[in-house]
Amino acid sequence: MTAVHARLRAALAVTRTALAEGAAVPEPERELLLYCHGFCVALDGHHGAEDDALFPALVSRRPELAPAVAQLRQDHSMLGHLLHALRAATERAEEPAALAAHLDGIEAIMESHFRYEERVLLDVLAGIELPLSVPEAFGPL
Repeated sequence: MTAVHARLRAALAVTRTALAEGAAVPEPERELLLYCHGFCVALDGHHGAEDDALFPALVSRRPELAPAVAQLRQDHSMLGHLLHALRAATERAEEPAALAAHLDGIEAIMESHFRYEERVLLDVLAGIELPLSVPEAFGPL
């Protein structure tokens, strides 16, 4: 989990760099669209895998985690809406400051979510055997 979160943080940093350097790149809108799309797909894929496979497997073995999992799913939904707004803003080629504001919002929620998820689930995951591969549990990253 922590390795996937680190990769997603790195993908967000690359997206921020693409935004900051956009003016120096030919066709900056297309370049930024590529990075934003990649980041959005990666984060969506991670959360989809958790929602579809990891969380049901965890709750079936540890029912007391249901409230925490419900909160994590709610975070996933909120992040999904924020990612959709970022994609739309990127496709409309909004100004860099507006795109940076979208990234700021995503980063704030993502960081809070990752810290909570790691605090609540890392020890549990270390002490439980789940019939899932890493990509099934955490997505293609």
